[in-house]
Amino acid sequence: MSAEELSAKEQIRYSRQLMLEDFGIDAQLRLKNATVLVVGCGGLGSPALMYLASSGVGHLRLMDDDLVELSNLQRQVLFKVNHLGQPKAKAAAKVLASLNNEIAIEVLVKRADADNLAEHIRDCDLVLDCSDNFATRYALNRSCYALKKPLVSAAATGFSAHLAYFDFRSSASPCYECLFPERVDNPSANCTTQGVIAPLLGIIGAQQALLAIQCLLRTGEAGMVHSYNAQTLGQKTFKLSKNPECACCGK
Repeated sequence: MSAEELSAKEQIRYSRQLMLEDFGIDAQLRLKNATVLVVGCGGLGSPALMYLASSGVGHLRLMDDDLVELSNLQRQVLFKVNHLGQPKAKAAAKVLASLNNEIAIEVLVKRADADNLAEHIRDCDLVLDCSDNFATRYALNRSCYALKKPLVSAAATGFSAHLAYFDFRSSASPCYECLFPERVDNPSANCTTQGVIAPLLGIIGAQQALLAIQCLLRTGEAGMVHSYNAQTLGQKTFKLSKNPECACCGK
């Protein structure tokens, strides 16, 4: 079956998307022919990957060097007790393959850093930052900016979260460092140090997948930042302007 066509099984699998007036065969084929790198298969990566796989993104590249631990099961919904001790990327790939055997899943059991990101981003259509630390977020932001690859970034801790879509295919796009300038005193708050309410990761990870699909279909608005409060169920959105003094994307 050509990548320019949908098989009969694919047409059944994705039928609820195909019947949407603003979606259809062409949109499904764009997803089928897309390659997406997801860095981090944990709390955010789990729901994001499940929806990208079930929606029919044709090539998913999973990058994570962690092993599944018992404390992960509270929020990292890809994993079960029988995955304990396994590399997250490998365990995630098994689950995703059982969810959708029509897509290709590539496993990278390694930590994302400035030295290895370019080789894994260069042929991608989109990158999702589902990591849990500032060092990885800054490295991803800079690599995506240098290679002009769109980036969907998110973070969650405690009862709050944010996510944003940066489209570096446009020179006018702001970047992650416009939102959070890099400093030597950046806090290291994450789920390990501050905890997090479990459903928040599902909400934000699913929204990352939705933004990713919008990006691949060229329907989303870049530069928008969304913040979510899990205690009030309130979400706020604002337009981020490019910072001309940004150390990454500024002049």
